[in-house]
Amino acid sequence: MNYERAIIIKGKTRLEKLLDRYNSKSQAQFYINHNGGDFSEYEMEHEQFYNGFNYAKKLVSRQLKSTVLERNFLPSFLFEKNDLIVVVGQDGLVANTAKYVSTNPIFAINPDLERNMGALLPFDLNSLSEGYKRILRGQNECKHITLAKAKMNDGQELLAFNDFYIGKSNHSSSRYKIIYQGRHENQSSSGIIISTGAGSTAWLSSVLNEFRGLEKFLGYKSTGTFQSMEWDDDKLCYIVREPYKSPNFGTDMVAGYVNRNEKLIIESLMPDDGVIFSDGIMEDYLVFNSGRTVTITKAHDKAKLII
Repeated sequence: MNYERAIIIKGKTRLEKLLDRYNSKSQAQFYINHNGGDFSEYEMEHEQFYNGFNYAKKLVSRQLKSTVLERNFLPSFLFEKNDLIVVVGQDGLVANTAKYVSTNPIFAINPDLERNMGALLPFDLNSLSEGYKRILRGQNECKHITLAKAKMNDGQELLAFNDFYIGKSNHSSSRYKIIYQGRHENQSSSGIIISTGAGSTAWLSSVLNEFRGLEKFLGYKSTGTFQSMEWDDDKLCYIVREPYKSPNFGTDMVAGYVNRNEKLIIESLMPDDGVIFSDGIMEDYLVFNSGRTVTITKAHDKAKLII
């Protein structure tokens, strides 16, 4: 593929977020130290990030014209098909970016091996140069990652790299009708998690950990086992959190797989505060109050992570 430009995506460091909140470095330092924190850790983290970011930016810009894009502008930026997407930061930034760049390959760089887990960051500052050469020569490989899609009855759409949350914005009692495989049920719960294969080790794993802990506490052993999901699996998994059983609400449809070409439909029964958001990013949420219905499917296109 012949790339015409590089879009270098970054987020704000913790120090930058503190400065936005407290207006000056001295005030931010006073707040952190006064509450028993170590402000120097914020400074070192900030310095390490920008050492890595500036190195990556300089290297990439030698061969391609480049544009730096802040995370907050992802939803409104117009990407072109010959853009190389360069992400410098943490795993969450890669997940957030993938929802907006269609099938454009993502070159993800870990600027701080000491602080970042890097499950979605195949390159670091040591492998960056050689990796970039291979990309420009067209010798790179890509890992394809299934995304989930939520489509509202008013036409709004949202993608998820890891998972969707559907329910009350404050995670209190959420009421809705769930429709799947010819069955339907009114439910009251703490909301629904719909996970991709990539997200099966994220929020979904926390729900499963709770279930396994309860099994151990109650001395109960289930006969079934969770089917592990690969990142490119053409299926999603939904789990209802803390379902409440009553004469008006059931608990028979609390988990399942949404396979290729299947649809999971949720109808909101919440007069207010109903939301749908993906990958833990509340800023991009869709309003999901009474009268709104959402259809969850596997997205048509898969994200491409350069490895």
